[in-house]
Amino acid sequence: MKAELDSKIERLLTQQVSEVIVRESLEKRLRSGKKLRIKLGADPSRPDLHIGHAVLLRKLRAFQELGHKVIFLIGDFTAKIGDPTGKSKTRPMLSDKEIKANAKTYLAQVGKVLDVKKAEVRFNSEWLGKLKASDFVSLCAQFTVARIIERDDFSKRLAAHTDVHMHELLYPMLQAYDSVVLKADIEIGATDQTFNMLAGRALMSKREMPPQEVMTTALLVGTDGKEKMSKSLDNYIGLTDSADEMFGKTMSIPDEALDNWLELAADYSNEEIVREKMALAKGENPRDVKMRLAKRIAAMYHGDKAAEAAEAAFKARFQKGEMPTEMKEWKLAKPTKLYEAVAQAFALSNSQARRDIESGGVKIDGQPAKDPMTEVTKGSVLQKGKLHFVKIV
Repeated sequence: MKAELDSKIERLLTQQVSEVIVRESLEKRLRSGKKLRIKLGADPSRPDLHIGHAVLLRKLRAFQELGHKVIFLIGDFTAKIGDPTGKSKTRPMLSDKEIKANAKTYLAQVGKVLDVKKAEVRFNSEWLGKLKASDFVSLCAQFTVARIIERDDFSKRLAAHTDVHMHELLYPMLQAYDSVVLKADIEIGATDQTFNMLAGRALMSKREMPPQEVMTTALLVGTDGKEKMSKSLDNYIGLTDSADEMFGKTMSIPDEALDNWLELAADYSNEEIVREKMALAKGENPRDVKMRLAKRIAAMYHGDKAAEAAEAAFKARFQKGEMPTEMKEWKLAKPTKLYEAVAQAFALSNSQARRDIESGGVKIDGQPAKDPMTEVTKGSVLQKGKLHFVKIV
């Protein structure tokens, strides 16, 4: 029994984990038998969660399986500020209506990974929305300007003479205050959240509370293989994507992104990761490793049967040259030039649509299209790249 617990704790502290602050302290807490409170915050700045977010959600699930209390915090108040992490300019402020609409979708998506019924779901407007001006002053008094502007995002913007607005400086303080209210034992987040989570440790210590431990996971690279996965960069796989979409998008990642994806995108064990990396080192075609990875990802969110169907559909489409049997539709209301149809059907600018057509990136009914001024007709199928199909109706 003890050996099994030791094994589970070791996996919890190492698998897909970048850093634990402080590991010795957290390990002691995990072995104490106490039911710990593990916090993960997510601002509903956009309606969709993606498999990059799921790296953290899967870690939360592991804590749940050990009997600990998971707190999924929806930052409906902090979303009004906008997390400045990784941003070179101030985020636009969202309206209450936008935040509410986005937050509404989160629980259903989180439920694909977490046992939501066992989780404590909170909204930080519960307490942040009730703070008085004097409370904000007291909170700010527990941080120094020098410490806040040490943050990489702020220091870079100041060095570049780019504005940093006062409300942005509040963000790490408010995230820290969330941890105080929730009495978090542990906060988890991606590596780009380290500053904010350490602010929580500092504030809890100043308020004579046991400081939360901090666990970080690496960032999942997007399907472009360059930037971190992000909806705004259109390089993501959404938790609500179909099995076919998950499979196809995974197959589209560059070979050089495979190591990152093997480690983070699926529920591979350390042994499986080593085995797949050794296969690549021995010369196995990266396509075959991606096929196994794509099937695993699709199965995680849609089940084995759907993953097998997605694999068969992908092979039929790309190895046998067949088109998908189901695809999105775009309604042709009037005679339209090809570049206009491509722009509207795939949400591109007219200039980008022209460039895609002229570079050979667009097909009509399986044939490369070259002339942006060609008129499109009902019944035709537009294809952009390998994965995106739209039927004109």
